Amino acid sequence: MTMEIRPGVEDDLEELTRIYNHYVIETPITFDVKPFTPEQRRPWLLAHPPSGPHRLLVAEEGGKLLGYATSSAFRPKPAYATSVETSVYLAPEHVGRGAGGLLYTSLFEELEQEDVHMALAGIAMPNEPSQRLHERFGFRHVGTFEQVGRKFGRFWDVSWYQKTITRA
Repeated sequence: MTMEIRPGVEDDLEELTRIYNHYVIETPITFDVKPFTPEQRRPWLLAHPPSGPHRLLVAEEGGKLLGYATSSAFRPKPAYATSVETSVYLAPEHVGRGAGGLLYTSLFEELEQEDVHMALAGIAMPNEPSQRLHERFGFRHVGTFEQVGRKFGRFWDVSWYQKTITRA
């Protein structure tokens, strides 16, 4: 079977929520601390239309979602409109199969067609696989905010990475 990359749609919401909730419950990768229902995640889904700078792409194989990548608003003020925050979340049972790289390849190809200048990624540390993925895609480390998130009874650092998006 071949992995297909496509825009995320309403029918994906339950599985997208399951994937994200794994990281909420089991890891410090996201600083959300309570799992979501699909209905609670619906506004997030709707904030990622099939066109424009804020995208949601999913990797699918044999009818199963392997994971997703997003580009989201970095901050709400207008001057930040050409910057996006990117992320990848993979179903835990599909980590290490190349879906993250395929998702990012597709996402950045689409972002090159948009009015996007900078992609940013905040990585809760330590997370070597995410650091390697971002560096492979041309992100560079620009700083670390120390002890900015508290989860599982301890404080976590977040390293920030960025890359310039070149318009096609």
